[in-house]
Amino acid sequence: MSVTLDGDKSGSVPVRVRAFVRGPRPEAVPALVGTACTAVGLIDVAAGVFPRFRHSRVHSLAEVLPGALGPFAAALSLSAGVLLLLLAHGLKRHKRRAWRAAVVLLPAGALAQFTYRHSILGALVSLTLCYLLVRHRSEFAALPDPRSRWRALANFVLLGAGSLGLGLVIVSAHPHRLVGSPSIADRLQHVLYGLVGFEGPVDYAGDTSWTVGCSLGALGLLTAVTTIYLAFRPEHPAARLTEDDEARLRALLERHGGRDSLGHFALRRDKAVVFSPSGKAAVCYRVVSGVMLASGDPIGDVEAWPGAIERFMDEARAHSWAPAVMGCGETGGEVWTRETGLTALELGDEAVVDVADFSLAGRAMRNVRQMVKRIERNGYETRVRRVADIGETELARIRRAAADWRGTDTERGFSMALGRIGDASDQDCFVATAHKADEHGDSSPYGDLKAVLHFVPWGTDGMSLDLMRRDRSADPGMNELLIVASLQAAPRLGISRVSLNFAMFRSALARGEKLGAGPVLRVWRGLLIFLSRWFQIESLYKFNAKFRPRWEPRFVVYRTARDLPRISFAAMQAEGFVHLALPRPLRLAPRRPCAHARPRPGEQDARTA
Repeated sequence: MSVTLDGDKSGSVPVRVRAFVRGPRPEAVPALVGTACTAVGLIDVAAGVFPRFRHSRVHSLAEVLPGALGPFAAALSLSAGVLLLLLAHGLKRHKRRAWRAAVVLLPAGALAQFTYRHSILGALVSLTLCYLLVRHRSEFAALPDPRSRWRALANFVLLGAGSLGLGLVIVSAHPHRLVGSPSIADRLQHVLYGLVGFEGPVDYAGDTSWTVGCSLGALGLLTAVTTIYLAFRPEHPAARLTEDDEARLRALLERHGGRDSLGHFALRRDKAVVFSPSGKAAVCYRVVSGVMLASGDPIGDVEAWPGAIERFMDEARAHSWAPAVMGCGETGGEVWTRETGLTALELGDEAVVDVADFSLAGRAMRNVRQMVKRIERNGYETRVRRVADIGETELARIRRAAADWRGTDTERGFSMALGRIGDASDQDCFVATAHKADEHGDSSPYGDLKAVLHFVPWGTDGMSLDLMRRDRSADPGMNELLIVASLQAAPRLGISRVSLNFAMFRSALARGEKLGAGPVLRVWRGLLIFLSRWFQIESLYKFNAKFRPRWEPRFVVYRTARDLPRISFAAMQAEGFVHLALPRPLRLAPRRPCAHARPRPGEQDARTA
């Protein structure tokens, strides 16, 4: 409201007074209700499992919460508690379907409280939460996440395992009512039978057997119902780049591809894309664990970037995904932060070699020069060609070798990996190969092939490293040999700049080892070196530094500091460092090998140089 205070004779001064209304802010309601559902679910589960809890002072609170009803209090507490726990995360993420389920569950709980227990306070608690949901229903408009049939199987395995563990607790929570001394095997058998509705070998005194049976049956029914729902609901396919999207992206890259060395990686076919209203810019992304993860700078005209970024943010808001960008350049970071209010944090540096300045001469290049000369004396030769200049038979051999030489079960790469080698649409990519004839004849299925490097175009005069693979029986230094060969062949191919690997936290490692570095910087560097045992952070930096590159900073863009752990985990999933999957015997289909990712730092010859 506005209040006018009389001032001097010249006039009056308008003063804006904010009216404060007691109650939660609309944007805080999802978090409030989600937290309340979590607390209610935990208490309901505890009330259904532990008999002493139901007769403690806390029980006076549990009785007024949804799920503690009538003669089947234990079974209904377990069911309601698990359902509320499942709904809580969706409510915090503003999910519409979670809102609908909670709006149905809470009034039903209120009616049951009043009908069976005559608990007015319990009904009021349920109706109050329901009132907040209905009043602020506009806050719960997020669309569902992409989904597939895998979630049904994952739900069956995970919820089934949880029900099995919780069932063992239920069976063992009545020690004074047990008849005899049943073994662990007997109790496990009783749980398995109880989950499918049958009586097991364990017996109790009094009516405890009926209570335990109802609780186990409720857990089994909950597992079955949720699995059936997930199995038969409409399936949304994973992100895929359509032929039309790929054609439009290629057109943008032809005109603006020289701006960002990661631009060509937008053509990965397991990404989705949003275009600006004018169609002159685009942002490619993948959704991982609720994070809408883009990589590199937007594609296309810089003037149209804000339109594509706005579409990206609209999509993130529509699904309540956490927006994030991995590995964008300085210009991209400035546009992202200016247009969205997000925050940028330096993630590391990209190694870029200017071909005109590269030379093996000089003391600084002595180690690389000696290694290359030694390998060449051992009989290795190199070839650097465009994909279009390689025959299909040899190309098939290269693809097969790259797949077989991969060092991990899962593919690595997302932001700096194309996802394929030798595709018909990638004739302008580059392949560097190392060859050495076998002393006993070419008995290898790959012939004389010993190592492969794959580069993607970076505009018309550059190329960006995609993957490095080598035969483990080959001499150390294959990657150094092929990088030097590629840089020496670059002028013949019309290439003036080459982007190598990305070195995370490169500046911290470089400054931390210098004379006069402060204690904080030294501790940070020590932590990075410790983490390098698993992620090869330091060795990758030192490998890139051998070629005397210039360093181009890369940034991660995020919304709040609270999102950073979630974004980090999603990025590690996307890059292939964390692989969440069912055990191999439970998978629907075996993994199909393919060679389409930049290898993890641990797979590179930098370790063995």
